[in-house]
Amino acid sequence: MTSLFDLYKIGVGPSSSHTMGPMRAACQFARELAQNGEVDKIERVQVELYGSLALTGLGHGTDRAVLLGLTGNEPALIDPAVIESTVSEIRATRKMKLTGKRGIGFDEERDLLFRRESMFPPGAKTQHPNGMRLKAFDASGNVIQEQTFFSIGGGFIVEDGVEAARGSGRETTLPYPFKSAAELLEVARTHGLRIHEVMMANECARLRAESPGMSEVELEKLVRNGIEAIWQTMKGCIERGISTEGILPGGLNVRRRAHRLAERLREKETEGKSSDPLAPLDWVTVYAMAVNEENAAGGRVVTAPTNGAAGVVPAVAEYYERFLEGADLDGIIRFFLTSAAIGILYKENASISGAEVGCQGEVGVACSMAAGGLIAAMDGTNGQVEHAAEIAMEHNLGMTCDPIGGLVQIPCIERNAMGAVKAVHASRIAMSESEEHKVSLDQVIRTMYLTGLDMQSRYKETSLAGLALNVIEC
Repeated sequence: MTSLFDLYKIGVGPSSSHTMGPMRAACQFARELAQNGEVDKIERVQVELYGSLALTGLGHGTDRAVLLGLTGNEPALIDPAVIESTVSEIRATRKMKLTGKRGIGFDEERDLLFRRESMFPPGAKTQHPNGMRLKAFDASGNVIQEQTFFSIGGGFIVEDGVEAARGSGRETTLPYPFKSAAELLEVARTHGLRIHEVMMANECARLRAESPGMSEVELEKLVRNGIEAIWQTMKGCIERGISTEGILPGGLNVRRRAHRLAERLREKETEGKSSDPLAPLDWVTVYAMAVNEENAAGGRVVTAPTNGAAGVVPAVAEYYERFLEGADLDGIIRFFLTSAAIGILYKENASISGAEVGCQGEVGVACSMAAGGLIAAMDGTNGQVEHAAEIAMEHNLGMTCDPIGGLVQIPCIERNAMGAVKAVHASRIAMSESEEHKVSLDQVIRTMYLTGLDMQSRYKETSLAGLALNVIEC
C-alpha cells in the first residue's frame, strides 16, 4: 500500500506527471547504465515521448525534465535555482554529462522526439497516456539499453513489464491494511482507532522494517518529523508565492496575482475593514494561488497528490492553522495522516493522473483529501471524515483537464483556489450533519474512475479541446 511519503513528495514544478515523473525515469535510466557498467560505451541517448507527454510536454517542461534527469538530477534534490543554467548549457553546447560524468552529444531535434501521432509506445504492455521510451547507443549505433516508462501521476513512475515484479519484494506487513474506505472504517471501528491512528501505525511499520531496533516512540517521532518537513516546505512555498510578483514563464504572459490579492486583504485588515465573515476564504484563495503560481514557475513544491493540484491541501491546512480556534501541531499531523489515507484510496483504486481521468483525478482528489483532513484536524469522527471526502469529490466529478498552451496556469491556478474553498465547504457540511448519507466514498471513487475512462482523450491533458482550444480560437 502506498505510503504518506510516496503521496506527499517534495519536488519541483510545473507538473508531477510531466516534469517530476519523466525526470525520475530519465535519471533511473542513466543510473542503471552506470550500475551495469555501460556508461563508458554510450555515445548517444534518444528519448521518445508519447501520448499526453508528447502533446503537452513542452508546456509542462518535459523536455527540460528529461535533460535534467539524464544528467543525474532527482526532483526532490535538485536546486530550482540551477535548473535554467543547466538546461541552457546543454542546449548551447549540444552536449551533456550522462549521470553527471560521461560526456555525450545531445541534439534535441535528433534525440528528443515528440511522437504526437501515437498515444502509446509501440509494443508496450502498459496502456497509460504518459509513456516515454529511452534508448542508449554505442559508437557503432548499436542499442546498449532500452527501457519504456510510464508517468502515472503524482510523480510515480512504472517501468513497462518490470515494476510490478520489483515491487513484490519490497512489501511490508502492515498492522492495519485496507483497500477501500469501507475497510478503513471497519478496521478503525474494530480496533477503536481514528483514521490518523491507523495511518500512523502503518507508517511506523514501514519504518520498523528499515530500522528494527527503534522503539514505537522513536518511530512515531520520525513520522511526525517527516510530516513537519512536508508542512514546512508547503508553508515556504506559500510564502514565496505571496511575496513574488511578475509574469509566469511559458508565453501566455499570465501575471502572478497572489501577492496583489494578499496586499489588498492586509490593507483591509489594517484599515479595520476585516469584518467580512468570508475573509478567511479569501485567504484560502490566496494560499492556493500562491502555491500554484510557484509551481507554474518551476519552484519547489510538494505533490498533493500532484503538482497541478499542489495548492489545495496546503491552502486548507493553512486555513486550519491560522483561522480555526484551538489549531495546533497535533491537528496538522492528524490532517496529513488522514488526507493521505484518502489519497491512497484514490491512488490505488482509481487514478490521480489528469492524463488518465481528467482534472477530477487531480484537483478533485486534492479537494477530497483536504476536506477529510480538515475534519480530522478539527477532531471530527471517522464517519465525518469519510462523508466530507465523498462530498468534495461528488462535486468535482467530470472535471476535464484542458490547460491552455499545455501550461499549468489557466485554468489550473484558479482551479486550485476553487478546490480549496470547496474542501472547506464540504467539511462544514459533513460536520453539521449526521454521519449517515446515501453515497459512500468508495462509490464516488469508482464513479470518478469510470467517468474518467469514458471521457474523451482530448479532454485529458492533451490541450486538444475545451479551454485549451476555444480560447486560442477566439
